[in-house]
Amino acid sequence: MLRLAFIIFDQMTALDFVGVYDPLTRLKTMNFMSDLRWDICARTRELTDDRALRFAATRVNEPLVGYDAIIVAGGYGTRALVNDAAFIAWLQTAADCPLKASVCTGSLLLGAAGFLKARRATTHPSAYQDLASFCASVAHERIVADGDVVTAGGVTAGIDLGLYLVERFAGAEARARIARQMDYPYATTNNQA
Repeated sequence: MLRLAFIIFDQMTALDFVGVYDPLTRLKTMNFMSDLRWDICARTRELTDDRALRFAATRVNEPLVGYDAIIVAGGYGTRALVNDAAFIAWLQTAADCPLKASVCTGSLLLGAAGFLKARRATTHPSAYQDLASFCASVAHERIVADGDVVTAGGVTAGIDLGLYLVERFAGAEARARIARQMDYPYATTNNQA
């Protein structure tokens, strides 16, 4: 069984979450991984994105243990959360998780939690300078994989990250079929190693 935790919060960018959620959950709905399970994890039951779209978490303020991967959304809310000791402590409960991923400025949260030390990472181009204090080097690339951490660039890179993770979990054929089903015309992204 593969268990995923999607990390969301107030003032996130909805597409950062939905862009990666859609291709990954198709692993189950398109019968590539019938035993795939996921949770929408947050510190509060209900939250809103940066434009007042409401979301409800399926797991609230529970330790992020037992997952195969956590995927952290980005958005304006990250700027305050990097200094929120309780949120960062909660995110650090995922320390033993085999894979940590982020979209956009979600990488700032991975960095604040200490997961980017001595690593290459990326984020939204407007936050490259903010990211620099958390990692060894900032890569101006769409997808950056460095060991057990994968970071993606700005907003729409969430779709690319989702498809990258689909391939990592289920292979190139699954990625190609899911991309076709999504009518997503971009076959590859940068640095998928």
